[in-house]
Amino acid sequence: MPSPTGHAARLALAVLLCALAMTPVAGAAAGPPSRTGAASWTAQPAVSGSGTGGRPYFYLEGPPGTVLRDRISVTNPGRSPVTVRLSGADAYDAKGGDSGVRADGTGGSGSTGTGRWLRTAATEVTVPARTRADVPFTVTVPAGATPGDHPAAIVVRGGDRSVGVRVRLRVGGPTLAALTVEDVTVSGRAIHYTLVNRGNAVLAPRIAVRADGVFGTLLRREARTLPVEVRPGQRVRLTEPWRDVPALDSATVRLRVTAAGGAHGEATARAVFVPWAPLTAGALLVLAAAGAGTYAYRHRRSRDRRPDDEERPGRSPGDQQHSGSRHLAKAGAES
Repeated sequence: MPSPTGHAARLALAVLLCALAMTPVAGAAAGPPSRTGAASWTAQPAVSGSGTGGRPYFYLEGPPGTVLRDRISVTNPGRSPVTVRLSGADAYDAKGGDSGVRADGTGGSGSTGTGRWLRTAATEVTVPARTRADVPFTVTVPAGATPGDHPAAIVVRGGDRSVGVRVRLRVGGPTLAALTVEDVTVSGRAIHYTLVNRGNAVLAPRIAVRADGVFGTLLRREARTLPVEVRPGQRVRLTEPWRDVPALDSATVRLRVTAAGGAHGEATARAVFVPWAPLTAGALLVLAAAGAGTYAYRHRRSRDRRPDDEERPGRSPGDQQHSGSRHLAKAGAES
């Protein structure tokens, strides 16, 4: 049985080892603070005058020839100052109907659309640690601007990050909502189509799909809102899944789209469903059987036309007749 003295010695040794293992960790914690917080800055629309209610994007509205004002907030929760650059940007069409922004960091001078109308009070701002900076900006609507929606953005760059804050600008005047659906095709187990905004307002489209075959309805989907926004002049290529396509049928596919403001459009397409794999295999079997039958028929005919035992190969019936006449003549002379 171990003695109490030995047990106490082992306990003291264990405590000492734990203390030595914890020493490097304590030393690391006492070192200089991490600077990773410098990359955690955020940019978003400034809160309203009451200090409540965050906004996911800017919404500004005014007639041609007016100057609209707002503020963008850059928040630095890190432990070190952060310097960011601000510039206006045009919005462009990204894949699948998403929005993107385009800017060259020159305060909107490289933009060709709404980004040229936007100016920030400062193109570069240094935000101290644990501080928020509100930067004013203006949107100058040209006197000849067309009524409707004009998307843009404010791009904020700092370090290796770039954040785009959307600006939805609506210029006052007559608004036209016009939407068409085009280029409808059926491929595999999907229906492909293109939505085109031919008006001057941003539209949230709804779509209804129906397909009718020879023997009845094959697909019917009631109108539902699509998860995209189509900006004026934008073309969006989309896909509607159709997993239960028929194996053999001829179908008429009809798409109907609608949007607020009375926008609507409709398009149809024809689709023929044929089980090509079984048909191809059957056609190959028919061709193989036909080839085998033709070969057997020709082989039988060639065998039936084989020469008799009295006929020598290579001699025609005319030669055989002349030879028989000569033999008869010779027999008559000998007699």
